[in-house]
Amino acid sequence: MTDDGLHLTQADGIAELTLSSPATLNAMTPAFWNRLPRIVDALDATGRTRAMIIASTGPHFCAGMDVSVFADAGAATASARGRERMRNVGTLLQEALNRLERARFPVIAAIQGGCIGGGLDLACVCDIRYATSDAFFCIQEVNIGMMADLGTLQRMPKLIPAGIVRELAYTGDRWSAADAHRLGFVNRTFDSTDALLAGTRACARRIASRSALAVAGSKEAINFARDYPVDVASRMAINWQAGMLDVEDLRSGVEAMRTRKTAPSDPLYPLPDAL
Repeated sequence: MTDDGLHLTQADGIAELTLSSPATLNAMTPAFWNRLPRIVDALDATGRTRAMIIASTGPHFCAGMDVSVFADAGAATASARGRERMRNVGTLLQEALNRLERARFPVIAAIQGGCIGGGLDLACVCDIRYATSDAFFCIQEVNIGMMADLGTLQRMPKLIPAGIVRELAYTGDRWSAADAHRLGFVNRTFDSTDALLAGTRACARRIASRSALAVAGSKEAINFARDYPVDVASRMAINWQAGMLDVEDLRSGVEAMRTRKTAPSDPLYPLPDAL
C-alpha cells in the first residue's frame, strides 16, 4: 500500500486495485488522480493483464473527491486565466478515468456501501459493476452546488434510462443497489462484501480464461457502438474481425468447448512505446 490510497496486486493475468483509505471513505486525493492513470497505463502496456478489479476497503466504496482537490478553487475562478487552468485540471481528471475505458482489458467494479460523486464517475467508466445489496449511489455534486463533470452525466444515460439519470442529477438523491440492479446499472448484487469479492474474482477468472484478443476486440466494439450508428459500428466490428481473428485462438476455443476444459491463449503483445 502507498500513501496515495491505492494497493495493487497481480496474479494469473488479473490485476486487483484496492482503494485503501477507509478512514477518509476512500476519497479521491490528488495523489490518487496522479497514480491511477500510471497504474492503468503500465498494466495495459505489458499486454499481460486480462482483467482488472477495482475494489475498496472499509464500509464504503468511495466518497468521491477529496476536499483538497478544491483547495484553490476560489483563487482559480477569480480570473479568466485561473478558470482556464481549472478547465485543464478537470480535463486531466477526466483523462485519468478515460484510461480505464481505453485499456485493452475489461474493468470490474466491486462496490460496497456508498458510491458517491467521483466514485460514481469511476463506477460508470468500468465495464461491469457488482455491488453489495446495501450499496447506494449518489450524484453528489448537485448537493454541493456544482454539476458532475467527470463522465457520469455522459456515460450513465447510455447505461440506464435518461429520465432516471436526470432525476438523480437534479436532486442528488441516493439510489439503492436494488434499483441499480433492476435497471441494469449493476450486473449482480451480493449479501456481503466477502461474497461480492468472491463473485467479482470469479467473473475476472472467467474473462481471463478467454482469448485476450477476442476480449479486447469485444470491448473496443462495444465502446465504439455506444457512440456510433449501428451500421457504422457493425462495419467497425467486421473490419476488426477480418483483420485480427486468431485462428489458433478459434481452434483452441472450439476444442475447449468440446472437451469442457479451459482454452489456453497467448497474452496480447506489449504496446509500443516508440517507433
